[in-house]
Amino acid sequence: MKKLALLLCLMVSSMAMAQKTEGMVTYVRKDYWSKMINRLTFLNQEQKDRQTQLRKNWEENNKGTKMKMAFNANESLYTYFSTEPEEGGYSWRQYELDLYRNFEKDKKTDIIEMLGKTYVVEDSVHAPVWKIGNQIKEVAGFICMKAETEDPIKNQKITAWFAQDIPVSAGPERMCGLPGLILELNIDDGTVIIEATNVTFRPLTPNDLKLPKVKGKKIDDAAYNKVISQYIAEQMVAHNNPYWEIRY
Repeated sequence: MKKLALLLCLMVSSMAMAQKTEGMVTYVRKDYWSKMINRLTFLNQEQKDRQTQLRKNWEENNKGTKMKMAFNANESLYTYFSTEPEEGGYSWRQYELDLYRNFEKDKKTDIIEMLGKTYVVEDSVHAPVWKIGNQIKEVAGFICMKAETEDPIKNQKITAWFAQDIPVSAGPERMCGLPGLILELNIDDGTVIIEATNVTFRPLTPNDLKLPKVKGKKIDDAAYNKVISQYIAEQMVAHNNPYWEIRY
């Protein structure tokens, strides 16, 4: 009887762990354009005021963009929650965005539409170098720890809040590599915030981690970073906001 009880306890524990490493996360991404515009040092004050005014109504009614991420212990796929605009929200065409990670095989595929093209970025995972702090807070019902890194291409500070209770290295946008699922991202001191609103643990279906079939230009991380760097540099010289066309 003791052996049977021990076996049952181990089975229950194993099932609980499995539930904690597989499921779906719903995120809301909010872009604060006034902060973004005012951080662009190559714009003069008149340009900043004009662009801020153009986005004022949108930002005041900003409900954010719903995103989702399927995850398990080895894989993740981050994309739009729906291709349809939310009721009462603004309607615009969503650019293709599907970010897949396979941590077990150290491979990733990012399908990103920007600058009039669709890029298929295939490379190793290349997780950022994180500095983990000792601050904690609650996100979507989970106690999360703080970690920080920098985006060297866009010169942005990235703050992540990750849940150690969900021992998965995945995260939203192109962020990953922490000892727990990333439930919140703060980009450039609140210019963009991506926050989990719900985590559902359930077995995934093959479709949950399936990338769409698209035609695109295949490149690696180095080539993708070069495209981004060159475009930002060109827009700075022209005194234009590059983030109308690329993701902040």
